[in-house]
Amino acid sequence: MNASSHVPDGRPQSALFPRSVIAEIQRAADEGIYKIRGWGARRPLPHFDDLLMLGASMSRYPLEGYREKCGTDVVLGTRYASKPLHLDIPVTIAGMSFGSLSASAKEALGRGASETGTSTTTGDGGMTDEERGHSRLLVYQVLPSRYGMNPRDLRRADAIEVVLGQGAKPGGGGMLLGQKVGKRVAAMRDLPEGIDQRSACRHPDWTGPDDLKIKIEEIREITNWEKPIYIKVGASRTYYDVKLAVKAGADVIVVDGMQGGTGATQEVFIEHVGIPTLPAVRQAVTALQEMDMHREVQLIVSGGIRSGADVAKAIAMGADAVSIGTAALIAIGCNSPRYESDYQKMGTSWGYYDEYQAGQDPAGITTQEPELEKRLDPVRAGHQLANYLRVLTLEAQTLARACGKSHLHRLEPEDLCATTVEAAAMAGVPLAGTNWIPGSPVG
Repeated sequence: MNASSHVPDGRPQSALFPRSVIAEIQRAADEGIYKIRGWGARRPLPHFDDLLMLGASMSRYPLEGYREKCGTDVVLGTRYASKPLHLDIPVTIAGMSFGSLSASAKEALGRGASETGTSTTTGDGGMTDEERGHSRLLVYQVLPSRYGMNPRDLRRADAIEVVLGQGAKPGGGGMLLGQKVGKRVAAMRDLPEGIDQRSACRHPDWTGPDDLKIKIEEIREITNWEKPIYIKVGASRTYYDVKLAVKAGADVIVVDGMQGGTGATQEVFIEHVGIPTLPAVRQAVTALQEMDMHREVQLIVSGGIRSGADVAKAIAMGADAVSIGTAALIAIGCNSPRYESDYQKMGTSWGYYDEYQAGQDPAGITTQEPELEKRLDPVRAGHQLANYLRVLTLEAQTLARACGKSHLHRLEPEDLCATTVEAAAMAGVPLAGTNWIPGSPVG
């Protein structure tokens, strides 16, 4: 049978060369350069929606939601740091740069995280005063570019995150197009204004885990061994990367699956590099367990977290916390129908806008245009984010109580099953209604 799909009017369309592929080939032929965009992968991939929670009935006893507590707190950085981070909720804000985001957006993220007792993270380009001033707990990223990095800000931070990769583009460097490199961004990064900035894909002063171990010890000395040191990897060879990160001395490991978003990169990266979040979590947990480091080195999972169900399932698989980026931006107003007329002028619509690299975001979030930035009220946006974080936490608690758990961290793989063979194999949990985990021995 000839593989084909159909357009709405009933005419057949090639499965290998549908209209979208034809249009992209012709665009590449006309322009002679790869396509750059933001957001994350568009292709459907196995994700947390393909897992189900096994609520209590006879064999397990549920907790009463209005009478019995379900804890949500988590401590990050207990391995070596003298001042680990104590969070009220296991949902943190991922690193997104000032440059990719406006100063008002960075302030809003800090306000929302602080209101709910969790942490936010800087990004490529350094630390802004707005972000530091409104973030009770701030994680400072050390990236290959070293843009804006300095010992003063290392000491001002509450934790340090050494970034080796990002889920949307593991093995690739950051990208900030010239229209977003304004005067302040250029000054912080020591770059000329209006010129495209492409960050390196690897750190300039080490080439492996032994070198990284030395670099981490230098950072610990600069910060008096107070700050937890995170290592962030884009999910690809996750099992080995996690083991090497532990060897290098990480207090916390952040694993970012390919469903994670980005401000700008080549589309071929977004859609064709890395592995989904589900298998990345399983591989990371397996690596930590084999080293007898699970829970001693904390694991943060990111890459497509949207709901309290995602939070609960990630923790049940073995994560200590999760991190959100795209969802946090949506919570503070990104891709809002409020600006539909503006989106239409750009030839798109709310919910479809992914040209974050263009700097014309009508919501004032992914822009450096002063008039657009004025549209974002960081106080109001911070409250919106806090509301969203509370909902995520309440949803996760609801599911944990249904499974009979008095703390989110008492969730376990036995509380999960999968609805597809693919998700069962990737997550390492049984296919629903069976005891079978694809790939495991039978008998």
